[in-house]
Order: sequence, then C-alpha cells, then structure tokens
Amino acid sequence: MLQLKQAKLTLEDGTVFIGKSFGSEKAVAGEVVFYTGMTGYPESLTDSSYTGQILVSTYPLIGNYGVPVNRIENGVHAHYESHKLHITALIVSDYSFEFSHWNAEKSLADWLKEWDVPGIFGIDTRALTKILREKGSLLGKIEFDGQPIDFYDPNKENLVAVASCKEIQVYGNGKHKVVLIDCGVKNNIIRCLLNRNSTVTRVPWDYDFTDEKFDGVFISNGPGDPALCDVTVENIKKVIAEEIPIMGICLGNQLLARAAGAETYKLKYGHRSHNQPVLLTGTNRCYITPQNHGYAVATETLPNDWEPLFTNVNDNTNEGIRHKTKPFFSTQFHPEAWSGPTDTEFLFDDFIRKMK
Repeated sequence: MLQLKQAKLTLEDGTVFIGKSFGSEKAVAGEVVFYTGMTGYPESLTDSSYTGQILVSTYPLIGNYGVPVNRIENGVHAHYESHKLHITALIVSDYSFEFSHWNAEKSLADWLKEWDVPGIFGIDTRALTKILREKGSLLGKIEFDGQPIDFYDPNKENLVAVASCKEIQVYGNGKHKVVLIDCGVKNNIIRCLLNRNSTVTRVPWDYDFTDEKFDGVFISNGPGDPALCDVTVENIKKVIAEEIPIMGICLGNQLLARAAGAETYKLKYGHRSHNQPVLLTGTNRCYITPQNHGYAVATETLPNDWEPLFTNVNDNTNEGIRHKTKPFFSTQFHPEAWSGPTDTEFLFDDFIRKMK
C-alpha cells in the first residue's frame, strides 16, 4: 500500500488544513493564491508570475495527463513556459496517481519532486478558496512533522530580479528587431514574436538597452510588485520619449502605466484563470481571456494622453492601456496563453504593424 506523509497548511489567519503529500516533503512558506483553470498545469507551474506563491487549483482533479516531454524548439521549451518550476507549492483536492497522455513522459508527482516543490492533496479547496475570496490572498506555510517554518511575504522582495534572465539572449533572425524586457517572460510570448518574422533580443529587467538599434520594445509578464522595478520604468520612459512602438503584457501593462505616470495597486485576490471577460474600449466587443496577476493599474490615474484599452467586465479593473496618438499599448491579460484561450492573439499582429 502506498504510504503518504501528512502535511499541514496553516494560513496567517490561523486556519489549518491537513492533507497528504505527493511532492517534495520540505517545509515552505509564501503567498497562497488560487487559479480556476481546468487544464494547463504544466504551463502554470512554469509561469514565473507564480514566484513565491503557494498555488491552489480550484479544479478538483489534477495530474491525470501527466507532464509533457521536455523538448527545445527555437531556443525555448516546446511545452513549458520557462525552464523550471516557479511555484513554491501546489495544493489540489484530488491528485491522480495514474496519468495517460500521448505526450506525457512523467507524472506530476515526479516532476514536483525533481524540482523540490511540495504538493499536497486531500484539502477542501472549495473551503480554502472561499477564505481567500473573502479575506484576500493570505500568507501561508506548509509543514511536515519536525519541520517548522515562519511565514514569508514574497511581495516585499523584488521578485522580478529573481525571475528575469541574467544575460542577453537572441532568438530568431526575422525582419522586425524586438527588444524583449524579461521580467519573467513566458515562452509563448517569444514563440508568438518569432512566428511573426521577428528577431527577439531578450534582456534582463535592469539592462539599459536604449542606446541600441531596434524596431520595437516588448515588456513581459512577471511576478511581484511593479513599484519595485524603478530601473525598468526609467528605461521604458526613454523609449516613450523616442516614440518607438511598445507592447506590454501583464506586469508589462503595469510598468508601462507607471512609466506614463499612473499608479498601480494590489488586488484583493487577483485574477488567475482562463475565463476573464474583458471589454474593448469604445465597443461592445467582449473577449474571454487568460490571466495571472495580483496587481493592477489604477485607471483614474492615467494621464490625459493615455486611455484604458480594455476593462474587466467582472470587477471593472483595468485590463490594458494605450496612448491616444502614439504607438504604445499593453494588456493586463495574456493574449498568448499557451493553455488557452487565444482569442486576442491578434494584438501581436497590431504590435508588428506598428513597427512598419
């Protein structure tokens, strides 16, 4: 019979959940957040925007299709959003110890153990998510017998500095020369740019690239508080002054807004799902979008020459901004999300057209 070790999840409000381990058996602490996607755990676990976070899946059954083959295509992992797991831990209701998929090479449990990431199941994730929705994202810790640990708030650290690349990397050899500011970029952003005849130069979050030649600048997604990325914001301001086309996604939306002079703030529990409806400004057109962010742009603080591009239909939060006359725009959601939906991938085409 399979012997499973007991694990304890403790929230900062004192709530305790008891589950069983299917990953690494080490004590960890971080911010507890939930996501509502039914599929896509290989993409989510390798998304650097989850750095420092204990991820709760609201979909009850996780692990049944295993983990895909690790293969490199055009310099990036074909089925992952980065080269490693970024989550601090994974919490699910029911873990499938057996998996079946034509492209799977290992189980989710083996993958977690490979990267020393705890996973626990047997938790009432509906009750846990209800607490997070009512009280907001909370700090939490997972402990095993004889492994006490203190709470840890990842948002007090500059997580972008952790998630960003450490040196310049170049992908492709296309017509359009794009500088990608890596704040924790997802691989499918690179794929989408390469598919549009681009040469992508990926630079660290704090690298000053503004004296080099390029046709456009892309500001990536990433983890943590945008207010801690002042160096990146200053470089974006230089690009704005030169009127070079800019596109941003997720954290990139927040950093572009701060470079424009707007403010950002922390959401109560963030948006982490595949089904967020956003309305295109000036139209009745609504798109269903995938998202993963805990901070947002304060729309009312945008300068007069900027305007919201999209607005979240559920809670009226900002989902993108654009300059009224110049080639700068960004989205809070992920047009490129590999695990779907991809209804708004046309925004990459808009970015490319602005460079012509």
